Amino acid sequence: MVKINTMKKLRWQFVIILLTGLVVGILLISQQPAAVISSGGQPQVQPTAAPATGGLYTEALVGSFMRLNPLLDVYNPADRDVDRLLYSHLINFDATGNPQPDLAESWGISKDGTLFNISLRSDAKWHDGKPVTAADVVFTIDLLRSDASLTPDDVKAFWQEVEVKKLSDTQIQFLLPEAYAPFLERLNFGILPEHLLSGVTFDQLIDDPFNLSPVGSGPYQLERLLVEDARITGVVLKINPSYYKAKPFIDQIVFRYYESAEDAWEAYKAGEVQGFGEVSDSILDKVLADKGLATHTGLRPQLSLIYLNLNNAEVPFFQDAVLRQAMMMSLNRQRMVDTALNGQGVLANGPILPGSWAYSRKVKPVSFDRQAAKDLLEEAGYKLDPEQGLTTKEGLPVDFELLYPDDLVHEALAGAIQKDLLALGITVTITPRSYETLISESLTQRAYQAALVEINLSNAPDPDPYPLWDASQATDGQNYAQWNNRDASTYLEQARITVDPGERIRLYHNFQVVFAKELPALPLYYPVYTYAITRDVQGVTMGALFDRSERFLNVANWYLVAKHTASATATSKP
Repeated sequence: MVKINTMKKLRWQFVIILLTGLVVGILLISQQPAAVISSGGQPQVQPTAAPATGGLYTEALVGSFMRLNPLLDVYNPADRDVDRLLYSHLINFDATGNPQPDLAESWGISKDGTLFNISLRSDAKWHDGKPVTAADVVFTIDLLRSDASLTPDDVKAFWQEVEVKKLSDTQIQFLLPEAYAPFLERLNFGILPEHLLSGVTFDQLIDDPFNLSPVGSGPYQLERLLVEDARITGVVLKINPSYYKAKPFIDQIVFRYYESAEDAWEAYKAGEVQGFGEVSDSILDKVLADKGLATHTGLRPQLSLIYLNLNNAEVPFFQDAVLRQAMMMSLNRQRMVDTALNGQGVLANGPILPGSWAYSRKVKPVSFDRQAAKDLLEEAGYKLDPEQGLTTKEGLPVDFELLYPDDLVHEALAGAIQKDLLALGITVTITPRSYETLISESLTQRAYQAALVEINLSNAPDPDPYPLWDASQATDGQNYAQWNNRDASTYLEQARITVDPGERIRLYHNFQVVFAKELPALPLYYPVYTYAITRDVQGVTMGALFDRSERFLNVANWYLVAKHTASATATSKP
C-alpha cells in the first residue's frame, strides 16, 4: 500500500455516533400583493410593506458561553452561532455547496490545481475601523496550523503543508504540495485581527481577554455581555455600521443561554426569547403546535449507515454484492425513522447529500421489498430454511454481529435492523459499544463485522468522498468498510485533482452509480433538524447548511419593522 500524505487523507468529516445539532430551514417568504384594478379600469392604490431598520430579536441557545473566537469554537456550537455574526470568512457556500465571495472578492486556480490566488475586498473593515488585509489572513492561518491549535490534527497537518504568501494588502497566494480541487472549502473559517493579537501564541489566545471583547468584521459587533451572579447568561450584538455588504435591518440580536431545551421553551412562553437555535425532539411537538412560531426543517449534514467489514474472514459473505443488495431491500428504513427518530429523518440513497452540486438524481432509490430480496437471494443460490435460516450456496450460515452506540436511539435502530434481517433468515447479534470504543478499537482497528454509525458531513460543502471510500484508505484511513473497487477509486482520485467543475460532477455521478450497485455500506437516513423563529421576523430564507450557524448567512434580509408604501399598476379600460 502506498503511503499517502496529509493532503490526500484530509477531510472535515469524521465518523460520529451522537446526533449533534445543526440548524437549517426552508424559506419563509413575505407575500407581495398585486395592485387591485377597479371596475372602471383605473388602478386602485394598494399598500405594501417594505423592510425598515429597527427592532430587537432574541434567540435561545442551549449551552453555555465560553469564548467568542472562531478558532476556539470548534467544540461549542453556541459560540459558533454568535461568531458567525461577529466574524467574516474568506469564502461562504450556498445551499448546493458552491463557493460564494465574502472577504474574498475573487479567486483564480492554476490548471494543475496546486496554486490558488485570492483577492480580498478593499472595503472590509474591523469593528474598530481598521482595514482587513492579507496580513490578518496569514496571521489566522499561522494560528490554525500551530501545534497547540484546537483544530483536528489532520486539519492542522494540512495547513502545515500549504505555503501561504502575502502578495499585497489584498492579494494572497496558496501553494499546495499537490492538486487538491476541494481546497476552497478550507477557506471557510473566521478571520482574526492581526493588529490586535500580533505576537499572541495559540496557548496564550485561549485565555486572552480578546475572547470576551471580540473584534471581527461581520455584520454585527459586540455591544455587551449579559451577566448574572458572575455568570455570562447572554450576548447582545448591534449592527456593524461599517459592514462592507448590505447592512442588516434588525438593530440588535440577543442570544440567551439555557441549560436545556425545556428551559428554553419556558423562556419563550414567558416572552424572554423569540426563537430557538435548535428545536430538540423533546420540545418539537410543542413548537409545531405554537401558531406564533415558524419552523424551518432540513437535513442535517450527517449520514446514518451500516458499515459492513468487507475484508473480515469471519463474514466472507459480505463480499457478495447480491447479499448486500438484498439486505438493503429487506430493511424497513421508513419505519425505523418513524419509530426511533419520531419521523425526523429522510431516507438516504448514497454517500452524498441531496441538494449538493455533486448529488446525482439518476441513482434509483432502494425500496423496502422483502419478497424481492428473497427472490434475489434465491436466484443467486442462497437457501432459506425455516430452521437453519439463510445459508450461502456453500452452506455457510449468514449471521453476524452488529455493533451500535450505547444510547437509546441507536438501541432502537439496532433492534429494528435485527428484526428486519431475521425476516430474511439472517441472525444478527446486536452489541452496544461506547462511542470511544466503537471508533478507536472497532472501526479504526477494523475489528468488527458490522457497525451502525453516523458520518458527520458538517463543514464539508465539497463532498469529496475519497477518504471514506477510496481503496488507498482501506488500511489506515477512514475507509472502514475496506471497500476496494477500482472504478470507484479512479473516479474519486480524478475528482480530487480536477479543477473543472463539470468534469468533477461527471466523476462524482459515476461514483454514485458504482456505489449504488455495490453498496459497500447500507445507507439508512439523513437526520432532520428544526429551527424555529417567531413569525414576527420576516425575510428569513434558508437552504441546506453545513453548520447550524450558517442560518445567519442571509441575516441582512431579516426584518421586524416594516414601512408601508402605496403602489399601483395602471391598465387601460377594457
